[in-house]
Amino acid sequence: MADSVVKIENLVKRYKEKVALDHFNLDIKQGEIFGLLGPNGSGKTTTINCILSLLEYDKGDIQVFGKAMSPSNLEAKRDIGVVMQNVAVYDELTVYENIDYFCGLYIRDKQKRRQYVEEAIEFVDLVDYKKYYPKKLSGGLLRRLNIACGIAHKPKLIIMDEPTVAVDPQSRNKILEGIVELNRRGATVIYTSHYMEEVEQICTRIAIMDKGKSIAVGTKAELKKMIMNTETIIIETADISEQQKQDFLAMKHIYEVKYGDGRLVIKCNGGKHNLINVLDYIKEHDIVCGRIYSELPTLNDVFLEITGKELRD
Repeated sequence: MADSVVKIENLVKRYKEKVALDHFNLDIKQGEIFGLLGPNGSGKTTTINCILSLLEYDKGDIQVFGKAMSPSNLEAKRDIGVVMQNVAVYDELTVYENIDYFCGLYIRDKQKRRQYVEEAIEFVDLVDYKKYYPKKLSGGLLRRLNIACGIAHKPKLIIMDEPTVAVDPQSRNKILEGIVELNRRGATVIYTSHYMEEVEQICTRIAIMDKGKSIAVGTKAELKKMIMNTETIIIETADISEQQKQDFLAMKHIYEVKYGDGRLVIKCNGGKHNLINVLDYIKEHDIVCGRIYSELPTLNDVFLEITGKELRD
């Protein structure tokens, strides 16, 4: 087993009467891109702030790189890079000066720092924008500058809190490719996002939080096995009888059948030949239909089934 980079045990954090973290546990291994998901108010930001020792907590233990994390653990902090949702750069400094400043908080050697800054600029593809001030940058370029400031000192652990908010698809793709490349070079990444397709694309393991607790942890495949729906079959047809709907519902592994707006939606739980069985029935009963297709559950389906569909604050 890989070494734990972050290990949290029985973490409790209260804000007066509100329990933000309720005996929360987490174990992130070296080399992972670890997705930390949850609805608004689930405790994600509180967890990150506790990991960084920016918040005191009421109970529990946090270890980073195998040692207890505390405000005075400067050795661990030097090996952590943080890219928060709100862009945190200085408007008075150019792209180069911003990256140099943040890198200089960790790297004192001027020659090494110059090398690291140049490498960070090249990594996020800002070579042509070195002398630009942040106010002159587009949203996507600004996000990439924010990332460069957080990773220029070559941290072993990188925490990224929704780094692709409000950027265009091209910038988002560039950022995601960069995260995967950082991981390939040896960094462990904690990644939070409300964009489930991003998490599904890049994360090797995922934890879903709600109400301060970890309610599901695993790979994408493992999480998808935790929900009832394993396959959805959609049939475009002008009409379907109530008896035919009941016949579909009586088939093995089918637990829900709905018809509306010319679409018959069949939901399955388990089974390997559900679509074949449905097609055989359609052929046998001469049901006139258009497209027929099957969809496997997405991470978004998993998230909504586990955390519920009610709106959050």
